[in-house]
This record gives sequence, structure tokens and C-alpha cells, in this order.
Amino acid sequence: MLKQIRPALSLAVFFTIVCGLIYPLGMTGIARVLFPHQANGSLITAKDGTVIGSTLIGQNFTSEKYFWGRPSVTTDTDPNDSTKTVAAPYNAANSMGSNLGPTSKALVDRIAGDAEKYGATKDHPVPVDLVTASASGLDPDISPAGAYYQVARVAKARGMTEAAVRGLVDAHVEGRLLGLIGEPHVNVLALNRALDAAHP
Repeated sequence: MLKQIRPALSLAVFFTIVCGLIYPLGMTGIARVLFPHQANGSLITAKDGTVIGSTLIGQNFTSEKYFWGRPSVTTDTDPNDSTKTVAAPYNAANSMGSNLGPTSKALVDRIAGDAEKYGATKDHPVPVDLVTASASGLDPDISPAGAYYQVARVAKARGMTEAAVRGLVDAHVEGRLLGLIGEPHVNVLALNRALDAAHP
């Protein structure tokens, strides 16, 4: 019996060390050398070196002077009652989408409220990504149509011309990866930083 247990234990220890320590540490080391920015979270820092966000995780912009991202339905534990949750947009510790279906009144009401916030009308419908959450709830990007839809509001709030704001959007539209993968998109944080730089 010991002859059968010893090889099993030896293999368990061996694969734990190889797969649980050596491989992850090796891959992390290689990633930090070849792709240091991505390996460290694709962080964005201000001039003084403070971290202000990541290109991979959205932020909850609410001011009229900024472009808004997709809605986020992530939650966090209610500090007053640990058995309940509270809304916490773009909470990276709790990535999730909504479980609400297309016939859900709560979902329909939320989308209608978001569409009203954007000033949508029958003749001027809001792009769908501005009123629907992503599966992760952390999406940092919006479609070019979603960015162009907000140009007039942002220009008015900042006292800029629509042409100037549209030019910033044009400069921040990222195409498909290798011309094939994904859809054209605009990173909201990068666009808002450019907006602040152009018109503080």
C-alpha cells in the first residue's frame, strides 16, 4: 500500500510546485519584462505619479463636462448591513452583469431613465451601449456613436465648440485589433483626460 501512496504523494507535491509556483511566477516574470504596462494593470498615472485609473476598468463620470461611459451594475456590501448590497459602479472586486431579463420592469425603467438623462427622442435615439451595461460591469469603452452622441452636451458644458470636441473624439477612436478583432471603440477615461488637457 505504501508503494502506491508514495508515488501519488510525490506527484501531488511535484505538480503543486511546478503548476502552483514555478509556472505562475515564470509567466509573471516574462510578462513583466515583455509587457510591463499590461502586467502591472494598464494603470494611468497623473503628472505627479498618482494612479488615476486603468485603461481596462471604467469610471463613474457624472459631470456634464465629461463623457459618460456605459452603465455599471456592480455592487458592494452595504456598510450599514452586511446582509445587503449597495450600488457601486465599476467595482472591480465584484465584476458582474445584471440578471434582469428583457421583460423586467426594473430593467426597462432603468434604461428609460438613462435614455431620458441623455435627452433621447424618437427622432434622436440614444446608442444602445450608453443605456445597457456590459457583462462585466467594468467596460471602459463606448462606441464611437456613443461618444459622438455626447459631443453637444460636453461642448455646451465646457464652453467649447462642437467641432473642437468632435475632433478630440475623432482622435480617440480606436479601430479593430489587427483590423479584424472587436469593434471600433473609444476609451472614456483617455478621452476625458484629453478633454481636460485641451480645455481645463
